[in-house]
Amino acid sequence: MGIYEELVARGLIAQVTDEAEIREMVNNGKATFYIGFDPTADSLHVGHFMALCLMKRLQQAGNRPIALIGGGTAMIGDPSGRTDMRSMMTRETIQHNCDCFKKQMERFIEFGEGKAQMVNNADWLLDLNYVDVLREVGACFSVNNMLRAECYKQRMEKGLSFLEFNYMIMQSYDFYHLYQNYGCNMQFGGNDQWSNMLGGTELIRRKLGKDAHAMTITLLLNSEGKKMGKTASGAVWLDPNKTTPYEFYQYWRNVGDDDVLKCIRMLTFLPLEQIDEMDSWEGSQLNKAKEILAYELTALVHGEEEAKKAEASAKALFGGAGDAANMPTTTITEAELENGGLDIVSLLVKSGLCPSRGDARRNVQQGGVSANDEKINDANKLFTADELREGVTLRRGKKNYNRVVLG
Repeated sequence: MGIYEELVARGLIAQVTDEAEIREMVNNGKATFYIGFDPTADSLHVGHFMALCLMKRLQQAGNRPIALIGGGTAMIGDPSGRTDMRSMMTRETIQHNCDCFKKQMERFIEFGEGKAQMVNNADWLLDLNYVDVLREVGACFSVNNMLRAECYKQRMEKGLSFLEFNYMIMQSYDFYHLYQNYGCNMQFGGNDQWSNMLGGTELIRRKLGKDAHAMTITLLLNSEGKKMGKTASGAVWLDPNKTTPYEFYQYWRNVGDDDVLKCIRMLTFLPLEQIDEMDSWEGSQLNKAKEILAYELTALVHGEEEAKKAEASAKALFGGAGDAANMPTTTITEAELENGGLDIVSLLVKSGLCPSRGDARRNVQQGGVSANDEKINDANKLFTADELREGVTLRRGKKNYNRVVLG
């Protein structure tokens, strides 16, 4: 089985422009491909996971990845999947985010001479002359066709700025520039990017001739993967300072029964034969599958040692032992105390277990909160400074833990 067939078997391929040629190039390590990442935060999140794993798989098969950081397009904003316009970021913020991305990507792909490259489209987009773009690039695009693109159609009723309308042209120009200057002959992206990617392929062929080998391919669930990055309590980041290895492990340990095998197939590097044997698993076996998924992905992002700690801590907690050694911990200061301590509602908010005081109060009233294994029914329950110095282990629901300590 070639790498292309493996990608299909893992459910990663949605649609392609030139399947026979793409299969031949990818299977023989001839693809120099790019995937774009918008630097809208200083950390990648689990929504980027599929793209990172794909880059790793393809590099292992001899292909060359280009991680394109959208430092230039981030100054415009991609309207895909959005109902409003993104806020503008400064160049300094964008550059900081780009630097953070590379450090995280290095856990997945190998950068260096003849290996993976990281490029920033600010390096060419910000120097473009507006009139030249209109004449050389804009002439290749049909406004009628652009307006039929899903990324624009969904915004037309609420309002689409002219700034965002240019995003497709800028992304298409990225592929054109990478093709000419980096030998990039293939682009990968989510199914929400299909129209933008087709624009890039068409631009190359119109500017350089129909024989130009520019290929386009989409991933099946990348747009859903972006949603993966968000949970009820916020984003799930790859940065351990934003989402601890334990929290990361728990995120994957808690995926739905219907999704666990799909995630194992798409995101882990376990052999397909081993995954196929899991297809018949049901009931309690799915919990084992979730543990496998959580461990494999935590090890991939944070390393084997952190994955083992997270797994041991989770098993101890949910087995009733209450081992807090690797539990997410929130340290508070003396200055944060009120009346010599803090009430349960404040602790739930400060620990991040509840997003607001109102939500915290509801959870207490509904019987969903415990502290040091004792259910809390009084929203005014106060924990003294001495109790907090020893540490208070909070639990919201069955699977959300945090230990609050007075430092």
